[in-house]
Amino acid sequence: MKKLISWNVNGLRASLNKGFMEQFEALDADLFMLQEIKLQEGQVELELPGYYQSWSYALKKGYSGTAIFSKEKPLRVLRYVDSPQLAGDNPMIDDKAEEYVHLSDLDREGRVTACEFKDFWVVNVYTPNAQPELARLDFRMRWEDAFRRFVSGLAVSKPVIIGGDLNCAHEEIDLARPKPNRGKPGFSDEERAKLTQLLDTGFADPLRERNPDVPGLYTWWSYRANARANNVGWRIDYFLCSPSLMPHVEDTPIYAEVFGSDHCPVGLILK
Repeated sequence: MKKLISWNVNGLRASLNKGFMEQFEALDADLFMLQEIKLQEGQVELELPGYYQSWSYALKKGYSGTAIFSKEKPLRVLRYVDSPQLAGDNPMIDDKAEEYVHLSDLDREGRVTACEFKDFWVVNVYTPNAQPELARLDFRMRWEDAFRRFVSGLAVSKPVIIGGDLNCAHEEIDLARPKPNRGKPGFSDEERAKLTQLLDTGFADPLRERNPDVPGLYTWWSYRANARANNVGWRIDYFLCSPSLMPHVEDTPIYAEVFGSDHCPVGLILK
């Protein structure tokens, strides 16, 4: 497995009408990670010859959700960071099912699809948005702690690659206008500290390590005021990895020329 792509598509059905399949084929990844698919099971049938499909759906319709499409068959797929992993292959359980009472509120939004492969784990994540006025910050903080425990546990057995929308610009270099956004969702001290804590647990940020002083490396732009055309953006989509994988990192591309969402795809190319 050499090429991994992550993309918050901001609704897969909408993205399919904006050239998603053409971009999927052009990017030609060994593993493709999607966030914010906004789907329930069975709402789309994707013909992806040569790919195994692993989905995680939110119980709330039209909300959140993640998926991994991989050329290599996963050894195992996990979908919960704070609940017992249910047996079987069902991406999500029905809210009327008996097992629902055992599902943590952190795991009802389909925010993680984790696939185990021979050489490493791949964890696709869509981190909760703290919302205006940081209304959901407490939920976000609980999620961050549970997610950190989850990926740290996986890393005990083999290296881990984390990819997805972390909904946080880590440092001032990671957004075009840090001063007016200080304390706002995605750039609050609390969210930034949690990302620091995740990195300190034992993960590297290959793009920033390879480009420590390069500004303008953004992955999300507001639809307002020609933000994308003027590159007034934020870097909130990441690949992180166990330090042991860093010697195998060849490139960390940002595909800013790819449209179809307010986010663009990001890549991790391994030697």
